[in-house]
Amino acid sequence: MVTVNGDAAGLVVSFGEMLIDFVPTVSGVSLAEAPGFLKAPGGAPANVAIAVARLGGRCAFLGKLGDDEFGRMLAAILRDNGVDDSGVTFDAGARTALAFVTLRADGEREFMFYRNPSADMLLTEAELNLDLIRKAKVFHYGSISLITEPCRSAHLKAMEVAKEAGALLSYDPNLRLPLWPSAAEAREQILSIWDAADIIKVSDVELEFLTGTDSVEDEVAMRLWRPSLKLLLVTLGEKGCKYYTKLILRSRFELIDFHGSVESFAVKQVDTTGAGDAFVGALLGKFVEDQSALQDEKKLRELLRFSNACGAITTTKKGAIPSLPNVSEAMQLMERA
Repeated sequence: MVTVNGDAAGLVVSFGEMLIDFVPTVSGVSLAEAPGFLKAPGGAPANVAIAVARLGGRCAFLGKLGDDEFGRMLAAILRDNGVDDSGVTFDAGARTALAFVTLRADGEREFMFYRNPSADMLLTEAELNLDLIRKAKVFHYGSISLITEPCRSAHLKAMEVAKEAGALLSYDPNLRLPLWPSAAEAREQILSIWDAADIIKVSDVELEFLTGTDSVEDEVAMRLWRPSLKLLLVTLGEKGCKYYTKLILRSRFELIDFHGSVESFAVKQVDTTGAGDAFVGALLGKFVEDQSALQDEKKLRELLRFSNACGAITTTKKGAIPSLPNVSEAMQLMERA
């Protein structure tokens, strides 16, 4: 078991699901058309944890796996990538979740999930490693853990403990509509914890879903702004990302307020799974040590350019975790651009 040594400085704790993604052995086909599938570890919060660690940061993952071959394999992958797994528990009565995912020729992703229920859905408040949560400088989570009990209550408790301990809360909704009872329920529950976050990252598709529009213009994005937020990010795939920040520096009675966009990098896409998680991991890995980018637009743009590079690289290989980059790979792409 990998454990965190020393003090809490610089620790990112990522909470939620870890699963097995099965991706087609050939590109541009539907799930039904795929001749075969490649097994790849995944799950957005776990992807973020490994992205942070692969880029040199300190990260822990908190969640539940099945006490089965896949669950033990995933826990080993966390350890092999330098992620603290002391927050991982195992369920002998439920399987590790499976997801079949493909990037079709029309550019749309297609998902099929096997969770009935899966172990991650059964995490309880009593099973939370509260000491680990209290060590977090950044606490990151998604929305899939809000879908059913008991995991929903565990999620809310973990957020509460992290907030009380002074952690920066990071939220990536990671919309997966097939997992929700209805689109209306998904929208309501995703927004139910919106006000607690300090940093929120949404994709262009999620922005359109949550606002009920087909636009990613600034005035639409600002419908998702809350006074409690420090940073709102909208990722636009190969078009890069947009950023919005508003921060009151009480010591200087100064309002920092800026927004803009940062271009991404041209790469040959193979599988976009995990690109947003690589982006978030790169961002949080830097923010956990230095949040001054919130007050310095030039520094924020440089950080987002690095995050865009990490996201772009992840699309060039199959599967999420296997394709997450290290620092040298990201720097090489940035230097070539």
